[in-house]
Amino acid sequence: MLFQPAIIALLLAGAVSLLVLVAAAPFALQVIRRWDMQSGSELQLVLERRTYLFSTLTAFVFVTQIGALLLTVFNADKMAVMFVGAMCAVGTLNANAWGFAMLYAQIAVFFLAAVWLTLNQVDNQAPDYPLVRVKYALLLLLLPALAATFALQLKYFMNLRADVITSCCGSLFSEQGPALASEASGMEAKPAILLFYGALGVAVFANALHAGLRQRWSGILAALASTAAFVAAIVGILSFISLFVYEHPHHHCPFCLLKPEYGYQGYLLYVPLFVSTAAGLGAGVLQPFAGVGSLKVLVPRASGRLAGAAALGFTLFAAVATFMVLKSNLILLS
Repeated sequence: MLFQPAIIALLLAGAVSLLVLVAAAPFALQVIRRWDMQSGSELQLVLERRTYLFSTLTAFVFVTQIGALLLTVFNADKMAVMFVGAMCAVGTLNANAWGFAMLYAQIAVFFLAAVWLTLNQVDNQAPDYPLVRVKYALLLLLLPALAATFALQLKYFMNLRADVITSCCGSLFSEQGPALASEASGMEAKPAILLFYGALGVAVFANALHAGLRQRWSGILAALASTAAFVAAIVGILSFISLFVYEHPHHHCPFCLLKPEYGYQGYLLYVPLFVSTAAGLGAGVLQPFAGVGSLKVLVPRASGRLAGAAALGFTLFAAVATFMVLKSNLILLS
């Protein structure tokens, strides 16, 4: 199993990313303790030069981890044919106890990486790098998260066995499935639709509002609305969108949407959803630094652009989902 190309790529990406962050950790501690833009000392000059190198390497690591989430899901779906009982990525991830834990950790790293990249982009535009301590402190917090994700990857891939009989998505997303999955899948169509479009509408409005006003409170509102919309979107996919795509009243799997027999439609849903959520979160994360001298112009401008992108992304996601529902031959609502 370990010699599958996608598995090798994921493990190499995880190992290299972890090694880069481990190598950057001592420098991060030095920056947090000794950084002083008012100083002309030799140490400060060395720190300033090295920040370019370490910031570039770290940005590369986090971009790699963002791509790793997509590869993780794609690989899980492609490997389903190797396991008895597996119909999609669910069966592959259920092949041992570490599969879904690895996926959830990868999703968390995706959003944390997006936040770090947002802070880094804004900080690099300011002449005095006011967020350098913040982003290197965040790097130290991300190090154990990345280490845990890599450990889960190793556990999962090293314990994969082709002779294991795994469970299909029908057993997971059903009334007998885990509490959260079964509750979301079993939600009635009408309240699910109201929650779905209501939360997305609020997210689009909040992000568009911040794109226009660019105030601190509106940025925080955009981040909160984006988070709520992400949860409501996942519930909506489980409870009714998947049913319309499959044209089956009891098939709730969010992973079968990624399969070729359904035209890879899931990617049209998940890519704008994850990107929009990350952009909305980025707009909110920047708000505590809106009062910093050199960022008074940069933060509102950057967060406004992120909020605008989030509003467009959530609108696109809602439009794609609506198209999938309308073109379906399944009738859920009378």
